Amino acid sequence: MTDTADRPLPRIAITYCSMCQWMLRATWLGQELLSTFGQDLGEVALIPRTGGIFQIHYDGELIWDRKSDGGFPDSKVLKQRVRDRLDPQRSLGHVDGHVAVESV
Repeated sequence: MTDTADRPLPRIAITYCSMCQWMLRATWLGQELLSTFGQDLGEVALIPRTGGIFQIHYDGELIWDRKSDGGFPDSKVLKQRVRDRLDPQRSLGHVDGHVAVESV
């Protein structure tokens, strides 16, 4: 990531429906982001709500919505969406996929 001294670290907010029992899913996705981006994130917040909500915001910008995106995010897709905002040049290793090498 570029120099972070001149800007605050981003906040990820995962809003989930507690009545739907989605806390474990929200927690797992949060730890996936923390494991991948570590100190480059300022905070990962879990926000319990009701009404079937499952949304993920990056510094206030909606990057995933269960209703409009058609379900829950795969960790790969979520990591790519966070990376694209945090540091677009960053490689996510195997998450970005492997290029097949042709055998000769």
